[in-house]
Amino acid sequence: MEPQKEKSYVSAENARKFVQSVLIGNGVPPENAAIVADCLLQADLRGVDTHGINRVPSYMERIRQGVLDAKASPTLNQVTPVVAQVDGKNGFGFVAAHMGMARAIEMAKEFGIGMVSVKHSNHFGMSAWVVQQALDAGMMSLVFTNSSPALPVWGGRSKLMGVSPIACGAPAGKEKPFILDMAPSIAARGKIYKAARRGEKIPIDWALDGEGQQTDDPNKALEGVMLPMGGPKGSALSIMMDVFSGVLSGSAFAGHVTNPYDASRPADVGHFLIALKPDLFMSMEEFKERMDYLYRRVIDSDKMAGVDRIYYPGEIEQLAQEERLKTGIPYVEAEIEALNKEAKRVGVDPIIVSNRSS
Repeated sequence: MEPQKEKSYVSAENARKFVQSVLIGNGVPPENAAIVADCLLQADLRGVDTHGINRVPSYMERIRQGVLDAKASPTLNQVTPVVAQVDGKNGFGFVAAHMGMARAIEMAKEFGIGMVSVKHSNHFGMSAWVVQQALDAGMMSLVFTNSSPALPVWGGRSKLMGVSPIACGAPAGKEKPFILDMAPSIAARGKIYKAARRGEKIPIDWALDGEGQQTDDPNKALEGVMLPMGGPKGSALSIMMDVFSGVLSGSAFAGHVTNPYDASRPADVGHFLIALKPDLFMSMEEFKERMDYLYRRVIDSDKMAGVDRIYYPGEIEQLAQEERLKTGIPYVEAEIEALNKEAKRVGVDPIIVSNRSS
């Protein structure tokens, strides 16, 4: 299949309104629909197209199959003054994680640190939006989640560990904040799904097919396994995510989290969230000055041959957001059609396409 080159562009506001209307049409409470739409939109704006609104059809299918509760709202249990747990009630992971980080921030404001474990949740998309939630409150953060099996453990051949992202962040002053959001695999599995949707090939070193051979075919890759970055190091990081997110929370772990595209049973995802007050050991002004200094040291460091610019973690995505707020978000026709099919199912208006580019 040839890659689909023509893209349709959708403004951020039109994308947000569209997703909210589809979610509400599927029984999601309006306040929860607003959170989900905003989180998905943040991914598209940051150029993380694998975790944006193109995920809506798979989420809606899970609702239709009864394995994701559209109407559920999470509940919170305060365990100690600085520790709480959120029960996602098998609702949207975005809503459960949003509640969890909001509570972690409240505890950190009072006690310096707040930790929240989230159980019985679902896929929450791009981890960077949770980091951004903390940054907006002036907080440092750690954001862990586990996910469905996609990686072999080092030395193994079967899917066991998830491609579970490791994310964290810290605010800065005049410079860009630090935002790390990375998968322990060579590439995020969402990139495989995106390539399959778009009829594109993948780099040969990303995954193995069902026979254990390297492949550039995303559909064959989905039958096989993703490969961990750095061999045993990526494998160990994925196990770490399972310990802190799955074992600790009481959610599924050890290969038992359900794939978000598998509508046969609840996912039972676990998350682990920490908010930390940056001015515990110095003034906020000094902390931000130190972060700005770190930023400049990184981007102004000597460049290797062939490199024009050094980027700080999260900076490329922030620049993408600035651009897409102006130009709109690009989607291929297959993605627009899939989204409009969901709109038609619940009788809401199709997504508004602002312009086209080849």
